[in-house]
Amino acid sequence: MTTDPLLLMGEVDAATRRLLRTAASFDAADLAAASLLPGWTRGHVLAHVARNADGFVNLLTAARTGAALPMYASLDARAADIEAGSSRPPAAHLDDLRRTADLFAEAVAAMPADAWAATVQARLGPWPAALLVWGRLREIEVHHLDLAADYRAAHWSETFAHRLLREAASHHATGPTPPSMVLRLDGGEHEVVIGERVDAPIVAGPAPDLAAWLIGRADGTLLSVTPDGPLPTPPEWI
Repeated sequence: MTTDPLLLMGEVDAATRRLLRTAASFDAADLAAASLLPGWTRGHVLAHVARNADGFVNLLTAARTGAALPMYASLDARAADIEAGSSRPPAAHLDDLRRTADLFAEAVAAMPADAWAATVQARLGPWPAALLVWGRLREIEVHHLDLAADYRAAHWSETFAHRLLREAASHHATGPTPPSMVLRLDGGEHEVVIGERVDAPIVAGPAPDLAAWLIGRADGTLLSVTPDGPLPTPPEWI
């Protein structure tokens, strides 16, 4: 998948349209139903996706202007905004998702070429501005799964799944207690090694299913492990 933020906006726009179609299918009872995220309803997830767009607009503005804008005013404010927006009626959720998606697209379009080289203060620390469009795409695609609707990892593009898989593997590999496993992609010879290869179990399957399992969004039922035994337990993902 390209790392060029302007080219990647096509993927963001397509992912946003898919998310909006799913959100448009929800009535009030659907929004109040549980998502895949513990303690969050579908309404919480949609409110988070909208507030995430606002946060990324802040970071793009910081990169463009040099202002010291954080992604969120504070983590408490972020949580409060999500909670406040979670119980809105369906039409309000849709309006918010559309409005914030448009603001994000406008902020990307306003970026001069040299601003993409800036470093901004994201929620988890400093982040290259050039990765903000990828970050937004990742948020939309992963949280679309969290809605527990009809969207599955199999709907992800292969390029998105491969990049997410390698990103998650790198995150786990640099953690305090990296697990040892070899991830083998179906239909190819590509492998991703986490930890020590020697005696590590080989977990095989399609890239989307491997990626979803590695970030805690799938139980791994479509994956195989060699030698026979239980699947390893991936560490918590960001």
